[in-house]
Amino acid sequence: MYQKILVTGGTGLLGTGLKAVAKDYADREFIFLGSRDCDLVNADQVFRCVETVQPDAILHLAALSGGVQYSQKYPATLLRDNVLMNANVLEASRVFHVQKTVMTLSTGMYPTDAPNPIKEEAIHEGCPHESNYSYSFAKRLIEPSIRAYRTEYDLNVIGLVSNGIFGENANYRPEESVMVAALIRRFYEEKDTQKPIVIWGDGTPLREYTYSQDMARAFMWCLDHYDDPQILNVGSTEEHSVMDIAFMIADNLGIDRDRLEFDTSKPNGIFRKSTDNSRFLNLSGFSYTPFHVGLEKTIQWFCSHYFDSQVVRL
Repeated sequence: MYQKILVTGGTGLLGTGLKAVAKDYADREFIFLGSRDCDLVNADQVFRCVETVQPDAILHLAALSGGVQYSQKYPATLLRDNVLMNANVLEASRVFHVQKTVMTLSTGMYPTDAPNPIKEEAIHEGCPHESNYSYSFAKRLIEPSIRAYRTEYDLNVIGLVSNGIFGENANYRPEESVMVAALIRRFYEEKDTQKPIVIWGDGTPLREYTYSQDMARAFMWCLDHYDDPQILNVGSTEEHSVMDIAFMIADNLGIDRDRLEFDTSKPNGIFRKSTDNSRFLNLSGFSYTPFHVGLEKTIQWFCSHYFDSQVVRL
């Protein structure tokens, strides 16, 4: 068992999800790093941090990401910073003999035309979606990095593939937020205006989302039980259309569904990108929080903390 665990991205959505479930792992010591504690793009800072902490394991949850607009505006920044962070964490793990390192990949890296549900083996069988290509390729590069470090240095490193994550501590800034967080903020701020709430596309595309605390628990299970070089899909495969997600958010906030308007002149994006998590489920027997339950908790948290700028990233 890994006693001292260094967690990068400790202030992000997945990191705070892990903080929320840390009580279930009371025999472990977690050291949560945020960007103010260590600039993961800076190799010297990463090396000093790992040397000082001397962790048994590293959960590398940190990443620079954002919505479609952010991805299209800052593709070089996304590619550079994520590649550097991943490389620095792997090299520090090697130099300071970290017993196990867990790297985080994203389903966005999978080929656009991969057959659904997408298996892990499909990772290099085509290009990811053009709208987020730089982030996706940075994430995809983790897979050969894992194989290379295991082969040359016998480093115990694994890669876990996350799909969309939602939860209480999401980033709600318009340019940086993903769909669920973006809709929650917009609906909350527009609920009393009585104006139509416009959503891009026709609402038919299907999306998978995993509650942040579930993803944190999946990562902890893999830390303790999974040592295979094969990357592993660990997210929930529960799917909902964009329209259904919008309706659920509206219902939770007391907004009449008739106020929602779907702008079919705007793009839908990818219609479907479902994942095959059967390997993980067969190994772990894991069960997930139903989407509607996690969504209700997330919305309640957002409403109660909206005016607290120290808590909510708006």
